Amino acid sequence: MTAETKTETETAQATGSGCCGGGGACGTGTADVQIGGVTTVYQVTGMTCGHCEGAVSSEISELPGVTSVEAVASTGQVTVISEAPLDDAAVREAVDEAGYELVGQA
Repeated sequence: MTAETKTETETAQATGSGCCGGGGACGTGTADVQIGGVTTVYQVTGMTCGHCEGAVSSEISELPGVTSVEAVASTGQVTVISEAPLDDAAVREAVDEAGYELVGQA
């Protein structure tokens, strides 16, 4: 089994922890394939509050294949789960539409 096809359970077993519990795949700044699809963390500048988080999340959520978005203003990180890898230009356009700037993948 390749790294691209590991399930969340297998990832947790390999790291000795559950999801986000001690260094698992969450928040590592890389795209990982999970049960729900591909998880990618982006760095966005300009977010300062919950309204900002909502605006960015709303725009990215409209992209085809996106199943989950979590934006955190305090870190500037936006975690996106999608059915397949997203086109960076499409993500950049969505973030721009919300009024913020995509730096790139975290």
